[in-house]
Amino acid sequence: MGAGFSDLLIAMATFVSGHLILSSLPVRHALIEWIGDTGFRILYSVLAGVTLYWTINRYGAAPYQEVWPMVPALMPGLMLIMLPACLLFAAALTTRLPTAVGGERMVQDTKPLGGIMTVTRHPMLWSFVLWALGHGVVNGDVASLILFGGIAVLSLGGMAHIDHRRQHQTGAEWGPIALSTSAVPFLAAIQGRTKIDWAGIGLARLALGLALYAGLLVAHRWIAGVALVNFG
Repeated sequence: MGAGFSDLLIAMATFVSGHLILSSLPVRHALIEWIGDTGFRILYSVLAGVTLYWTINRYGAAPYQEVWPMVPALMPGLMLIMLPACLLFAAALTTRLPTAVGGERMVQDTKPLGGIMTVTRHPMLWSFVLWALGHGVVNGDVASLILFGGIAVLSLGGMAHIDHRRQHQTGAEWGPIALSTSAVPFLAAIQGRTKIDWAGIGLARLALGLALYAGLLVAHRWIAGVALVNFG
């Protein structure tokens, strides 16, 4: 593997491990005691942003080495996957979630969990997983597999890590949330532990997700250099 891939691997490993290390309970508690909760969040955001920029920069500089050929027939599948990814992302942005930053304060709320929580308690991370897996499969080159594979691994690992941290932080209060929701989309509903709250998700969030999806279709040629919509 060439130096270009080595640089990308180092950058991605730093991005992923940085998230996991800073989020680990011993490191998180030590840093919060030292610089406070606000200081920790600023440090976390800065380091995440810097390592993400580094990773994207190395991805752009990496050579193209095909693992399997790009299959144009897979593009409709990717576009289909991106629709629920956008809907999940929009719902996550507009919903107070006990698994989001600062969400531990919601664990004590006695109101029944509704909205997107009845689908999955990790909508944001699932939007990243769908985006990453779809793009990794369609592109099929080494650099893309490193980039998108790393993001998928971080997102999936992040779900388990957040659940563990919330349980540690809130103790028995986390139990009702874990029992009435699921990390895997729709699993709690399939198992009869909850009922999908379509009304709580709401038409406004669906519309926002569709608008995001349409915007990505139009802007994709400027974001990634590949046009998905032909304006003639």
